[in-house]
Amino acid sequence: MFMTDRSRCLQTVLNARYVACLLVCLLLPLSARAELLIRITEGAGSAIPIAVVPFAESGSLPAGDKVSRIIQADLTMSGEFRPLPPSKMLSLPSERSEVYFRDWRLLGQRYVLVGQLSRNGDRVQARYELFDVNQEKRILGETAAVPANNMRSLGHHISDRVYEAVTGAPGVFSTKLAFITVVGEGDQTRYRLQVSDVDGKRAKIRLESREPILSPAWSPDGSKLAYVSFETGKPVIFVHELATGERQKVADFRGLNSAPAWSEDGRSLLMTLSRDGNAEIYQMELSTRNLTRLTDHWAIDTEAAWDHADRGIYFTSDRSGGPQIYHMERPGAEPRRMTFGSRYNARPRPSPTGDYVYYVHQRDGGFHIARTNLENGEETVITRTGSDESPSVAPNGKLLIYATRQNGNDVLTVVSADGGAAYSLPASEGEVREPAWGPVTR
Repeated sequence: MFMTDRSRCLQTVLNARYVACLLVCLLLPLSARAELLIRITEGAGSAIPIAVVPFAESGSLPAGDKVSRIIQADLTMSGEFRPLPPSKMLSLPSERSEVYFRDWRLLGQRYVLVGQLSRNGDRVQARYELFDVNQEKRILGETAAVPANNMRSLGHHISDRVYEAVTGAPGVFSTKLAFITVVGEGDQTRYRLQVSDVDGKRAKIRLESREPILSPAWSPDGSKLAYVSFETGKPVIFVHELATGERQKVADFRGLNSAPAWSEDGRSLLMTLSRDGNAEIYQMELSTRNLTRLTDHWAIDTEAAWDHADRGIYFTSDRSGGPQIYHMERPGAEPRRMTFGSRYNARPRPSPTGDYVYYVHQRDGGFHIARTNLENGEETVITRTGSDESPSVAPNGKLLIYATRQNGNDVLTVVSADGGAAYSLPASEGEVREPAWGPVTR
């Protein structure tokens, strides 16, 4: 609202300088496009050593993706694990009877994962076991099966189970990312709303337009995306059913329609509207399209998100003279200012665990991602890349994705919630921005 392309688009609308345009909207739910590329840039010093042994294979298995490699990559990008390269393993066990714990202790491993893959018709089955090396104890033993053409989902599922068994927190490797890519220049510019795995693989275009697409937001069940599209020459909020490609125009009022955010039950959207002359926050019940106005102030109020309890909202307002984060405990309550550390704090995104709120923070001439501890009010700047925006928190609260610039290009970066580990996701084609981390749906 207050910076970059979003600011310029919204300022255009608020000043009534609409630009006539021709739009090409292509619904392409099955079309794979250029994927994101994963680059590990920084690991955590306290990462847990784990050996993911290449799984034994029997039967005619698909060529290409190897389940154990997917698991190794997933655990590495979490920042909390340090997988042992297979070339350094002394043996390649596939079941408990072949695991010699002394060998793995000599290699400094705390955990070892072994498994077997087998083909049964059009499905692939994995039997896998996770062992605590020091205790010489099995802590996970399961069987999972998927269609033979869905090996990546099998790898992500096992990664989730291993992550939870060791850390106690749910894994997020089976979740999805939504993001916007921008390709071409001038009249050839195309904006593409895409959805991919969390590692950037299996990206698919869901919408393509000659006009900007902003602010994708996931429904709680992961079946829909809400977003802002300028395809009619003004910002309009759509809800997009991913399985069918069906779209519904839900907010097309005079002036500004922006910043959609779902309620926890999926029945309503928060949004910013200027239908009454000023940018205010509203709640829309999607079944009836009834609106409830939540803020009423001469300042700009925008970028709302439900708090952890799903009763109050965080939002950005310039009512104190510049953009700051506010919290309204319930509709009608007096908003409380949350940020004071700089003259610019915007786009709040609360952690699903209820302990922090993340936001864009200006300091030393740059824009970074910071967080405030909701218990003691302590503020911590967790990124230093300089042009950071659009934070989105993973559903387990352990990771954060945001948009930034690297070497002159717009890329996505994922960091651990404390800033201790990071990896980047540049697009293999064009620029990438506006990330939204999807929910856990299993």
